[in-house]
Amino acid sequence: MNLVSFDIFRTLGFPDTAVLKPEHFLRHKQQLQDADWVLFPEYWQLNALVYGLKCRVFPSVASYRIGHDKVEMTRAFQTVAPEHVPWTLIEANGPQERDLIWETMPLPFVAKLPRASMGEGVWLIENRQDWRTYCERTDVLYVQEYLPIDRDVRVVIVGDQVLTAYWRTQAEQGFYNNVARGGGIDTRPVPAAATDLALRLARALDVNHAGFDIALVDGYPYVLEFNRLFGNQGLGPGRTLQDAIVDYLRDQDQPRDPNGPTCPPPVWPIVA
Repeated sequence: MNLVSFDIFRTLGFPDTAVLKPEHFLRHKQQLQDADWVLFPEYWQLNALVYGLKCRVFPSVASYRIGHDKVEMTRAFQTVAPEHVPWTLIEANGPQERDLIWETMPLPFVAKLPRASMGEGVWLIENRQDWRTYCERTDVLYVQEYLPIDRDVRVVIVGDQVLTAYWRTQAEQGFYNNVARGGGIDTRPVPAAATDLALRLARALDVNHAGFDIALVDGYPYVLEFNRLFGNQGLGPGRTLQDAIVDYLRDQDQPRDPNGPTCPPPVWPIVA
């Protein structure tokens, strides 16, 4: 395979891979068009690469588009698995909408910025001042019911398979399970309900590189979100992320005929 990468760290050691700087991509248009796959471009490059240069990108376009915004992500989840989405309210940030959510969602509840990761931009709303502070930080109001959990499951999807899954335990300050916010990793086996839901969502939405966060309440799984670019702290030994990606790309790769498919000449009916 002929690969071009825009992320040297995520593709370190990949075979036959040229690494380019994202800001220089227009200098290498022919190289990008000749590549079998373009790996880990920046989000702002996506339209130019996919629609302008007709490149095949990894992660998938769906992984980028859906994973870029929690509002769009939640609505996508609601289309394919609404029974596994926590109760969510999404409104414009206006005085009436603020009051409506405050009066509707029981305390405590969770509020999020639509575009944030690693536990940033997430609030546990316990009182009116918490709510005011959040409302001053966002253009869109995005809130979910609080789930009574002290851990969740991170399910890593590569291609259309589960690479690994592990528990993320709550940080010492409480609430956050993100490793970046002090959460821990527990490698004990996770329920199949969590991995099955993540895989179902990934396949339904064409997401092929993601870390799905699944909460379990009395054994019932709820999807919280996924991160297209996830950490590798919990991947552990065994089949590596690099091997899984390369194997997937090879499986998906199709020989390209520069002359296009050859078809027999049409046979026209004879009209008497």
